[in-house]
Amino acid sequence: MNTGIPNKIGKYRVKKLLGEGTTASVFLASDPFQDCEVAIKVASSAVMDDPQFGSQYRKFFINEASLAGKLEHPHIIKVYDAAIDNDIHYIVMEYVNGGTLEPYCDVKNLLPIDRAVEIIFKCGRALDYASKLGIIHRDIKPANIMFDEGDIKIADFGAALSTGADQTQIMGVVGSLFYMSPEQLNDAELTHQTDIYSMGVVLYQLLTGQLPFKAKNQGLLINKILKDTPESIRNLRTEVPGALEGIVKRAMERDRNKRYHNWNDFATDLSDIFISLDAPEEDISDTKKYNTLKSLNFFDDFTETEIWETLRISRWGKFQPKEEILTEGKMGSSFFVIATGTMKVMKAGKLLGVLNAGDCFGEMAYINGVAMPRTATVLTTSKVVVIKIKSESLNQSSDNLQLQFNRMFMKIMASRLAKADAMLSSI
Repeated sequence: MNTGIPNKIGKYRVKKLLGEGTTASVFLASDPFQDCEVAIKVASSAVMDDPQFGSQYRKFFINEASLAGKLEHPHIIKVYDAAIDNDIHYIVMEYVNGGTLEPYCDVKNLLPIDRAVEIIFKCGRALDYASKLGIIHRDIKPANIMFDEGDIKIADFGAALSTGADQTQIMGVVGSLFYMSPEQLNDAELTHQTDIYSMGVVLYQLLTGQLPFKAKNQGLLINKILKDTPESIRNLRTEVPGALEGIVKRAMERDRNKRYHNWNDFATDLSDIFISLDAPEEDISDTKKYNTLKSLNFFDDFTETEIWETLRISRWGKFQPKEEILTEGKMGSSFFVIATGTMKVMKAGKLLGVLNAGDCFGEMAYINGVAMPRTATVLTTSKVVVIKIKSESLNQSSDNLQLQFNRMFMKIMASRLAKADAMLSSI
């Protein structure tokens, strides 16, 4: 172990230093009880003991530590534990193998437009979830958004404002100046719209590689944010659609009455913009998958977290008419949900029924718990998109997700039994 890097922090075995800043260091460590890797943020003792700012940083620490176990969303870093051990203040978090969005805010390293939009869409869904719990992040910036192979996680809720909290909170101007909303700079009452503004700045930067406002000193920068208009995104990157530039402008409106009023409207506009983007036809973006799942009756009772989890364990495929998805007598252990299109169910050459978007098939393999011969053939009758989930993947998912699928399968079986009874009684 290198000098200055501890062997252990609390019960956690330290592996290496991940990063170091003026206020904290982050270590990669292993949790011997859960047998997994974690990230541990250790606050700088010099900062904590600072006579001028120490009190504020201690509040930041308590603020972030208080969220342990409370923010359960696939696009928010989980906080597992927090402690003070021999004057060492540390917070144990989910480890994301990757970096932040900062490298992709460089004009020489910009992401494709559709990828940038998808990142902001996911962040918006996560912050919508947080806002419904009364939490305003207040420090949205690329450095606080983790990015790993398309997986997005919002981090660092130390500056967060909880609108329903009783405890003393960190008030005043908090956050990173380049990304602050006008109301933050004016020390006005804040709502979730301040995070929408900051996310608009992040999207501007991801699309252009530039910040919307820059200046030689803080006073001039504040004056620009409060009074100036950023340079047109399309002047900086001509391939950006006009509609997308309009979304960024609305997110960054100085007047909150003109800004997006809620995350849902922001996310809806970002989703719609995919229509005008040139994503390859064979690729289905996570944004489109999420919206598709939300639109299907099968997933009506699923929470947002359960929908994102379903997205992660599923595989999506596009098929042409007259393709076999299941073949009678062939072994299989996966089940399927139709995302779009129609299919027919055949047994011994006879038509048993027609399936439409939102219908499920092949679930008996999951219910029985073993791979089994398919009892019918399922054929496409149009172009379709099919969602495939392996039984093993669902068995390894969260208890809540398994419960939701089990409930749906029981409803489906009850409906089929009712139809069979009706057919028998009519004979």
